[in-house]
Amino acid sequence: MGDETARTTPARHSAAPARSTGPDADGPAPAPPPAAAEAAVPEPYLTELAAGVHAFIQPDGGWCLNNAGFVTDGDATLVVDTAATERRARLLRRRIAESGAPAPRTLVNTHHHGDHTYGNAVFAPEATVLGHASCRRELLAAGHQLHAVWPQVEYGDIRLTAPEVTYTDELTLHTGGIEVRLLHPGVAHTTGDTLVWLPRQRIVFAGDLVFHGGTPFVLMGSLTGSLRALELLRSLDAVTVVPGHGPVTGPEVYDGIERYLRFVGRLAQEGRAAGRTPLEVAREADLGPFAELAESERLVANLHRAYAELAGAAPGAPLDPIAAFGDMTTLNGGVPMACHA
Repeated sequence: MGDETARTTPARHSAAPARSTGPDADGPAPAPPPAAAEAAVPEPYLTELAAGVHAFIQPDGGWCLNNAGFVTDGDATLVVDTAATERRARLLRRRIAESGAPAPRTLVNTHHHGDHTYGNAVFAPEATVLGHASCRRELLAAGHQLHAVWPQVEYGDIRLTAPEVTYTDELTLHTGGIEVRLLHPGVAHTTGDTLVWLPRQRIVFAGDLVFHGGTPFVLMGSLTGSLRALELLRSLDAVTVVPGHGPVTGPEVYDGIERYLRFVGRLAQEGRAAGRTPLEVAREADLGPFAELAESERLVANLHRAYAELAGAAPGAPLDPIAAFGDMTTLNGGVPMACHA
């Protein structure tokens, strides 16, 4: 089996780490060689979605390059998520200041993963950090999670800062005159996901319930729960969707995610019935229209979760991350996935 060639074809090769450079980097950056310059990841940028509502987009949206955002009425500011490195979190803070918004007093985490939470300390204690109760528990339990997976990355001074205010089902905030609703969809991408919904503007910050152009990832959550979360997202009738990774989009993105999740479910049912391992199924899978999604190696991790649910495991029940990440490395041609931050 080790000599077989995987039939999955990642749309974006994730073997070589890329470093962002530019005027916001800490100190002058040496000029990269031509090959590295061509592969350099573009700097993050702000896009205004409505009056006082901005998304902070981090291309290329791959591993560790998440989106964030902020909401302000000119008197108060709320931030949605941070970034995987201190430098990128400070860039987010700088961009907020440059927009003319006051310093944030509130920060909401959509879930506990380090690319969305490592930069919390850049905003705290001036900003109060909010999140789902499970987001706090998982963040504290995971510790410096990204360091464990990608120890070579220059994260900066990362002081773990968990949500100090938590909720369980729903919480409504008011950022000045802007209503912001925090909705827990149940176990989906993780056990502690939060949708940040602006009903008047019809904008939703979906966190990693939505990958736009990237492969969904449910290893630490639930396949069935992610499908239920899509129904909640549809019920909001949002016009604008800020995904956890990838460019801003609209509600049409949900259909492709649902098709992919159902594809994973079918593969799992057939593979488990045939006595095949998640890796065997993933290596032989014909991705079809999903071959264009980046980080297609996530398929095998998603199958680990789907197999567990078929065996009766509760949504979000802990799985062996070493086994899942090892299988993803195998599916990625034997090369560990790269953190792009």
